[in-house]
Amino acid sequence: MELSVEISKYPLADEYKPAIKDFIDRLLATDGLVVECNTMSTQVFGDYDLVMATLTAEMKRSYEQFGKAIFVYKMIPGINLDPALKPHG
Repeated sequence: MELSVEISKYPLADEYKPAIKDFIDRLLATDGLVVECNTMSTQVFGDYDLVMATLTAEMKRSYEQFGKAIFVYKMIPGINLDPALKPHG
């Protein structure tokens, strides 16, 4: 099963940009995920199990490395919610 996730991360720190960039960079480095970024959120597309395992691991790593943050997720089964985004199968 495929999954689409929209993520917004809000680090509870004055220096918030490094925490956001690190999280996104680690998602981008994960084989099997399609990651699209914009100024408001990050969209992640891929196999359900891979997406969920990656988000679980990376969220924990983010808390351990950068401290408190708020993550807001919206999830829906399937991919290609916005046909303007490429490449989505």
